[in-house]
Amino acid sequence: MVPEINIWAVLLATASSMVVGAIWYSRRVFGTYWMKAVGHDEQSVSTGSTAPLVITVVVSFITATVLAGAAAIAQEFYGGDFLVNTLLTAVILWAGFTAARMVTHDAFDRRPSGLTVLNIAHELVTLLVMALIIGLFGIGAA
Repeated sequence: MVPEINIWAVLLATASSMVVGAIWYSRRVFGTYWMKAVGHDEQSVSTGSTAPLVITVVVSFITATVLAGAAAIAQEFYGGDFLVNTLLTAVILWAGFTAARMVTHDAFDRRPSGLTVLNIAHELVTLLVMALIIGLFGIGAA
C-alpha cells in the first residue's frame, strides 16, 4: 500500500520549515546564542550558505513527504480526526527519531546541552507546523 498524500500540503510544509528556521535562528530569537554555541561569527555565517539552504529544502521535502505518508497510514489504521492523527504522528516521529538521535550525536560531539535543547526544540516546532499544514489539507491531491 502506498499512502495517499496531498502534494500541495507537502510543498507548503516544506516551505514552512524554511520560515520556521529563518525565524528560530534569527539574531532576535536564538541566532546569537546558536552562533556562539557552534563557533560561528558574522563572516562564517554569511559565506557559503547556498549549499546548506539547498540541502535544507531537499531534506525538508523528504521530511514533509514522510510525515504525510506516516499520517495517512495512521489515519487508515486509527481513523478519527486527520489533524489530530497528523500532530500525534509528528510528535511520535520527532521523539523516536529526531530527538533521540540528536541527543546521542550531540553527547558524542560534546556539544553544549543548551545547543542540543535549542536544536531539538526547533525540530519539534518545525514538525508541528508541518503537521498542522498537512493535517489541515487532508489526504489526497487538492
